[in-house]
Amino acid sequence: MTMISDHLDASSPGLPPLESEAPPKNPTRRLVIVVRADPVICGHSGEARNLAEAALTRSFDDVRIVTWPIDALQASGLPLKPLESVLPYSPGITVERPEPVGDYKVPDGRHLSGIVGRLVELFTEDVPTTAMSLYLTPHDTAIAQAAQIARSTGMCAPLTTIAEAVGSDITNVVRTAVDEGRFGAAAQVLSTYLGNDVCVAVSEYTKHLIVQSATEVDQRWGTQFAGQCEQRVAVSYPAIDSSAYTSLRPEETDRRLAERGLERDGYVMFLSRLSRAKGVDDLINGFAVSAARTRTKLVICGNGPEAMDLRALARSTPNPEQILFFDDVDDAEKPHLLAGSSAYVLASKPRPEFVETFGIALAEKMLAGGGPIITCDTGGIPEAVGPHARIVPPGHPHAIANALAEVILGLSSGERTRWGQSARSYALQFDRAIVFDKLFARVDACASHVAA
Repeated sequence: MTMISDHLDASSPGLPPLESEAPPKNPTRRLVIVVRADPVICGHSGEARNLAEAALTRSFDDVRIVTWPIDALQASGLPLKPLESVLPYSPGITVERPEPVGDYKVPDGRHLSGIVGRLVELFTEDVPTTAMSLYLTPHDTAIAQAAQIARSTGMCAPLTTIAEAVGSDITNVVRTAVDEGRFGAAAQVLSTYLGNDVCVAVSEYTKHLIVQSATEVDQRWGTQFAGQCEQRVAVSYPAIDSSAYTSLRPEETDRRLAERGLERDGYVMFLSRLSRAKGVDDLINGFAVSAARTRTKLVICGNGPEAMDLRALARSTPNPEQILFFDDVDDAEKPHLLAGSSAYVLASKPRPEFVETFGIALAEKMLAGGGPIITCDTGGIPEAVGPHARIVPPGHPHAIANALAEVILGLSSGERTRWGQSARSYALQFDRAIVFDKLFARVDACASHVAA
């Protein structure tokens, strides 16, 4: 068996991840998470990290994140953080990147075979294990195959499986399969998902999307997925390390802002993937005509498939020097930029390939403080923000322009402070310890039911 096991180390810029500390020799309880992990720019890669960190405080003495090799991620086209910017994991968390199995004669599936093979080895060690997939495709498939193989050997340790579905699992896979009349593809995702001991979705909206799509499959092909999804799928909101946002030192925030040429409350902020569904084009166009532009800058943080087009759009505005792009914001700097912003805008809009099913960055913003949030009631966003955001319709730059003028020019400092305090109180429910305990209460209940 060949793998890369890493403890990503920011002290080695440009180098591949370094070897982590050796996992415990005699672990008693193991958590395995299969996910597109760091350095992928995605809220759910951060969620995996937070669940792993929480597990160390909850009697798990061996935590593994099983993910893709760096070169495979780089070749995928996914937006990635610079390797040197990724924060290290805590001792006790081992990140494994199994190498692919086979050669050029296996045109696809080589990396998945590597992951499945490594999972089989972990599941057949004498350690009670909980295995969790974030994103169903293909991570849930990997766990299901590995579990079946491990059990067939007669050597499988006690194993509980959790599958967490996000919106793109449905919009990008199941609905596409339905639209194209591909019954097998839709059935594979839903059947594998329901084969887990615990099935969760990242929001009520995501659960609704799952049930709705399962109903379409049932109506078209006579299956019975929808009722099972309605009964079995629970909601588990994404886990966030709230302490990373609530314990910021003001002088450190001011220092980091100064390094970027920014001042506290002197900029509107966006931070996420630069893709069409995020509405960054609407934000740029709205900012360009807003009365608030004379008092603030627009800072766009992130990377993604639309980066070049968005930069070109910004250059075409009347005041392009007021719009800044940062594609190198790391996890340590992010909370400070959020805290210092005068407003945060996520103008997410539904698209066939993606619908915002929660909005992790919004919850992080509420925890960090700073100015109000302007967003849309797309997908699961209302669950992330509650009543603590200024809602605008998706796809309407002028509504963004008016909202920016309202929150930047129209609110007093006292109103902004009260808004921030109530938003933080709401967002604390997404702290990783709270989310982890609720999720594993379901795991324990499932184990008790099976034992009975």
